[in-house]
Amino acid sequence: MVGSLAEPTDAPPVRQHGAVHPISLPPVPYGATAVRPDWEDLPAGLRDALASRLGGPPAAVEVAGGGFTSGFAAVLTGPTGERVFVKAAALDGQRHLVDWYAHEAAILARLPAGLPVPRPRWALTDSGWYALALDAIDGHTPRLPWDPAELAAALTTYAEVAAALGDPPADLVALGLPRLADLARDDILWWGEVAAGREPLPEPAVRAPLAELVALESRLPGYADAAPGLAHGDLRVDNLLLDAAGRAWLCDWTWLCHGPAWFDLAGLLITGYATGLDADTAFAGHPAAAGAPADALDVSLAALAGYFLTGAAAGPSTASSPHLRSHQRWSGAQALAWLTARQGWT
Repeated sequence: MVGSLAEPTDAPPVRQHGAVHPISLPPVPYGATAVRPDWEDLPAGLRDALASRLGGPPAAVEVAGGGFTSGFAAVLTGPTGERVFVKAAALDGQRHLVDWYAHEAAILARLPAGLPVPRPRWALTDSGWYALALDAIDGHTPRLPWDPAELAAALTTYAEVAAALGDPPADLVALGLPRLADLARDDILWWGEVAAGREPLPEPAVRAPLAELVALESRLPGYADAAPGLAHGDLRVDNLLLDAAGRAWLCDWTWLCHGPAWFDLAGLLITGYATGLDADTAFAGHPAAAGAPADALDVSLAALAGYFLTGAAAGPSTASSPHLRSHQRWSGAQALAWLTARQGWT
């Protein structure tokens, strides 16, 4: 929701791990990345069906500004003041989103009680569209550069979530969730492809030692297979909301998987590093990193840098936000910069 449309050129340098690097902000604020349908763009039959569930036409519609998918997403306020967050997508043309939303609803309904996550209210299908209603969380996306108190709230919430998912309930596991190790082998690890000449070397990586990047990322599947519990799989700034009391809520649960919580933690803290906070200390001191392999952070950063940078080079995607590739490029560059500082590469 807040931030700069471009990286500042006069940002003060920040000392991290003995090096000096400028604060970097994403090219488009996380709260302004989405390109979504408005309420009026939905089929009339679907609008009528949603209004019926609300008890009448919505008094207010707040379309979500963040995110990288093209589905409808908005907080709807009913005539009596009831607020729900509704995601909707077309059965034809957006079937993947429909499947994601239905899968997320099944996950949210089975998460342990008491966690700061939105819960499903209801779902409906009408006029060739599927709609899912969740609890509406009254909050804002964390601000970048990170406010230390907001990052602390996010890390506290993730400690609570990681602890609850360390021994997940049987009905959640019964959903047949994917394994991070398999996802890594199939889609996340790309430096080996670059080394083999099947993918071009991304521009920000021209000075990084490719053989070391390959060696680091290749350890992720084995580490992930050995880790108990579940990982959120998509822990980002725009999947967090901070309420008026300062508590962070974790949203968008489509990518829950068997894997280590420290991988989530590394992904979130890329923005901490980019905006000048001591991300190394935050990672090392977090409960999700307890018992992690000594090089878990470096392995995660290598894998994420390759994933984001090669994704950014894939060209525009007609099925997602036009800002997706620039955000992938920025995230990959920050992950690689953090890894470079940690490894002492020049």
